[in-house]
Amino acid sequence: MSDLQISWTKETLEFIKSAKTSRGEYHDKNVVLINLKQGNKKGIGEASPLPDLSMDGQLDLEIALNEVQSKIYNGTSIKEILLSLDNFPSVQFALECAWLQLQASGEEIFSTDFTKGISSIPINGLVWMDEISAMEAEMLKKVQEGFRCIKIKVGQHDHDAECRFLEKIRKSWNAFKLELRLDANGAFSMEDSKNKIRDFSRFEIHSLEQPIRAGQWDYMAEICADSKIPVALDEELIGVKTEMAEKLLRWIQPAFIILKPTLLGGFSKCDTWIQGAQKNNIGWWATSALESNVGLGHIAQWVSTKSVKMYQGLGTGALYKNNFPSHLQLIKDEIWYRS
Repeated sequence: MSDLQISWTKETLEFIKSAKTSRGEYHDKNVVLINLKQGNKKGIGEASPLPDLSMDGQLDLEIALNEVQSKIYNGTSIKEILLSLDNFPSVQFALECAWLQLQASGEEIFSTDFTKGISSIPINGLVWMDEISAMEAEMLKKVQEGFRCIKIKVGQHDHDAECRFLEKIRKSWNAFKLELRLDANGAFSMEDSKNKIRDFSRFEIHSLEQPIRAGQWDYMAEICADSKIPVALDEELIGVKTEMAEKLLRWIQPAFIILKPTLLGGFSKCDTWIQGAQKNNIGWWATSALESNVGLGHIAQWVSTKSVKMYQGLGTGALYKNNFPSHLQLIKDEIWYRS
């Protein structure tokens, strides 16, 4: 390991259009690209936490990277280093990707039918939070582009207005023609969550992500037990220790969990969540978290190692004005890999 070298660069990506959720609005995104080199082999990974959501979103990643560099030069194994980075999940993810790519000695970190261009990954179209009229226009655009599953951010507007929006969608497309997913990003209060879910259930909703803020296990379990809409946990998983993952799933018993490798600490951590979900008959899908094409490409490759049939929540690389080159190509609602 003495010949293993690490370096990193910082970039700022600018959104073409600001990304809005019930938590706030993003205009740009800071990205750290981690590079590993060993002889003629190279690997790259992306650390790009979300400031208001990631465990390490408000931390100085350079502190962790300097520590990683010191350990590498002292001969510590990558496996040991990854285990020491629990407080820096985005760095865990980036280092794991860089190491996997270096070991693979090529562009692809996994060899699958997807990376060979034989198969694709189905994804949902995302309608960001905006004025209702703008969301309606974006919704129509996604359907015209060929998306058969649409995810809509809810929780910021007047509840009746959001219901009217969903009712308008269902008058044009029933659940057989269009799958609807809702994402509240924890915006509902405990007092109004059950009433809102009941109202939304009239519109044949596939799932509702994170209705209330994370950390309220008892009440979230009650919501999951009573809800007429299958509930998916998202933010609830962030910061949960690996050994507590299955306990959380057994306690809350959601219908689905959402896996974001950047926020959860990489693929190995996500695999642990999948194992726990499978033991408890809980479904899952993966979602990107505003990564650049570097991180997005790696997440897509990892997803392709699973036997996924559900629509995934992967981005398309079209969010930024100054993104990096990509091997991913979007055709209707499927992502293909082009080497």
